[in-house]
Amino acid sequence: MQTTSTQQQLIIIGNGMVGHHLVEQLVENGALERYQVTVFGEERHRAYDRVHLSEYFSGRDADALALCEEDYYALSNVELRSGEAVIEIDRAAKEVITDQGRYPYDRLVLATGSYPFVPPIPGNDREGCLVYRTLDDLDAIRAVAETATTGVIVGGGLLGLEAANALRGLNLDTAVIEFAPRLMPMQVDNEGGELLREKIEALGVQVLTECATQRIEDGEASRHRMVFQDEKILETDLIVFSAGIRPRDQLARDCGLEIGERGGIVVDNQCLTSDPAILAIGEVALWNQSIFGLVAPGYQMAKAAFSTLVGGDTRFAGADMSTKLKLLGVDVGSIGDAHGNQNPGARMFRYLDPIKQEYRKLVVSSDGKKLLGAMLVGNNGVYDTLLQYYSNGIELPAEPASLILPQSGAAPTLGPGALPETAMICSCHNVSKADICATIDGGAEDLAGVKIATKASTGCGGCTALLKSVVDYELEARGVDVDKSICEHFAHTRQGLYDIVRVEGIKTFTDLIEKHGNPDTHRLGCDICKPAVGSILASCFNEPITDAAHIPLQDTNDTFMANMQKNGTYSVVPRVAGGEITPDKLITLGEVAKKYSLYSKVTGGQRIDLFGARLEDLPDIWSELIAAGFETGHAYGKSLRTVKSCVGSTWCRYGVQDSVGMAIWLENRYKGLRSPHKIKFGVSGCTRECAEAQSKDIGIIATENGWNLFVCGNGGMRPRHAELFATDLDDEQLYRTIDRFLMFYVRTADRLQRTSVWRENLDGGLAYLKEVILDDSLGINAELERQMQTVVDTYQCEWAEAISDPEKLKRFRSFVNDDRPDPSIIMTSERGQLRPA
Repeated sequence: MQTTSTQQQLIIIGNGMVGHHLVEQLVENGALERYQVTVFGEERHRAYDRVHLSEYFSGRDADALALCEEDYYALSNVELRSGEAVIEIDRAAKEVITDQGRYPYDRLVLATGSYPFVPPIPGNDREGCLVYRTLDDLDAIRAVAETATTGVIVGGGLLGLEAANALRGLNLDTAVIEFAPRLMPMQVDNEGGELLREKIEALGVQVLTECATQRIEDGEASRHRMVFQDEKILETDLIVFSAGIRPRDQLARDCGLEIGERGGIVVDNQCLTSDPAILAIGEVALWNQSIFGLVAPGYQMAKAAFSTLVGGDTRFAGADMSTKLKLLGVDVGSIGDAHGNQNPGARMFRYLDPIKQEYRKLVVSSDGKKLLGAMLVGNNGVYDTLLQYYSNGIELPAEPASLILPQSGAAPTLGPGALPETAMICSCHNVSKADICATIDGGAEDLAGVKIATKASTGCGGCTALLKSVVDYELEARGVDVDKSICEHFAHTRQGLYDIVRVEGIKTFTDLIEKHGNPDTHRLGCDICKPAVGSILASCFNEPITDAAHIPLQDTNDTFMANMQKNGTYSVVPRVAGGEITPDKLITLGEVAKKYSLYSKVTGGQRIDLFGARLEDLPDIWSELIAAGFETGHAYGKSLRTVKSCVGSTWCRYGVQDSVGMAIWLENRYKGLRSPHKIKFGVSGCTRECAEAQSKDIGIIATENGWNLFVCGNGGMRPRHAELFATDLDDEQLYRTIDRFLMFYVRTADRLQRTSVWRENLDGGLAYLKEVILDDSLGINAELERQMQTVVDTYQCEWAEAISDPEKLKRFRSFVNDDRPDPSIIMTSERGQLRPA
């Protein structure tokens, strides 16, 4: 790259999230006229999102996690030297040294981040003892996990629990070892820690607190044996150290920069080190005796460093370390002085619900007017509201406890209109409500425009819901009609289209778009409206999705009634209601899998999935399965997937109700329901909750007097705990309540909106849902029950219907003009079964 005579050489050591954010500041604000920028990244990957690092184990690769396109640096005239580590800084010569050469600098920024702390335990360097920090670390963990059955995390803090979640995702029996008396000791107190422990143990993760490992040696049944201070032992195949982080300040130490007593490069408000030519930002920087381990403070440091480099006056003045987390599917929130030990005279309010497993704590000023801190475990629903009270010094309600106590009506929340202009909406990018208003006044017309202009919600993503509510409110306050159309083809929401279809009895997409579509658009629709309308039509009239009029509305999975896999083959998932299956049916599945060379897997939803079916074989496979009494499992559709159950009172000595019988009955009742998103049920025979019902859209737990009903939970990318909806229902009350709930969800939810998100967006939340469903406040319960009964009465197995129609079977071939199978599908053998090569 060419350098002009007026440019200075700026070197940035570190290409993590904070270092990359500094590059963005330089590029977007015209600073490359002043500086020729070179970035050294020790890792082979370009900057990636460490906040969502665990998603690497659930399908996202390095490119998906990357913070920029592959050619971003080259197009921006910034030199990125990936995989080249700086080994020395020569301050006298103003050069950095790598194993490939010496590079001069005028200004230098250290963004070297931190490294995992590994306790000095004898044996900590054994093969299979790893850390959890980079993509390469995760590759190493995955490689060991392939031949392991058990894993241990050393460290029960934020990173430790995130690592535990990753090991569970790799199907390892997982344990967490923490030296302190509780998990996450920095974020939660004893009460919160005990509840957090209960919730994590309920997920099948063993928790050992007040536990110090003395040595690691050869195991007998497993690869490693961990020996604790009391000589108790724990054997495991994989050990991951996640016991905290330390600033990567060795380069600074070696070149004589000022270092804090406990590590970290000392910086001032301009992020300048003891050498005015060198700056430090992110987790390596020590400001006012503090290291900031979150991305938002790092971004603020990057902005301050940029200002210093261009002669601006932006300064780093510390950062709020409040955080909202989802660990192992468990909500944890911490705001301000959550422990209440920084403010003498502070008063505290606590709320604990051991049944719903929720703990909330408020720390308020002695006069009860200001929020000083808060702690949440089990439900972060009030986090955004509490954060705004704290961040903006808003005076608390007359009864502060009302903010954390269960509400008989809508919870007291701060709407967008009540927030001051100074309210911080996105702390990662330092975007206030005033910034959003200015962006809208400057011409931004929608949420996307605001995000592009301000970058709000593009960091950790925790402010997404709040940002949307503020943008919509401010647009409407300016007289702008906030467009909620489902797409360009229909000037209606999904709910509006549902009402039109139901009221007018419209049964085809063609009729709907002719009567109610946008006349200026193409009449074929798009990938947004077609599946949405297809789902609505199926919900209302339950006609076969394989009918000629409906086939164009389906995506690939619904078209072929099977999930397409990564190599172009398909999965076969027959329904196994409640997980109960006869020996004869098990034999049939084995015979089919063997005949068609299918990979077989027992899933977490109590089904047996068969993978690797070729498109042309699907009709023959299903013919055999249907002849044996199986039905489609709807694994491909936005519909009821499974009803998971424990063995209940039939076998279990703790069971108080027949959970298997109830699960089978419910699955058979709702198996034909099409909905805005997939739905999962769970039925537990007692409060020990072996079916994990409280992580499902519909969760049912047996009591001595009937059934407790939980709603709006889910797993997935954003897990959410279900909420208690009704107690001690008898069988008929239970299914009537579920009928109403599900049909109200189908009627009012947005497209591809899970029940949890739908419930969060309902005005009045859970209290409103109870009024509608339990108290019939809208007078529609009878109608909802009739609609559900129509769906139940018109059910038919889609595969049984398809294989009986020769015309429909014509779709099941790889090539229109050739009956031969797809030659590009190549398989290899692994653990005695075939998988994609």
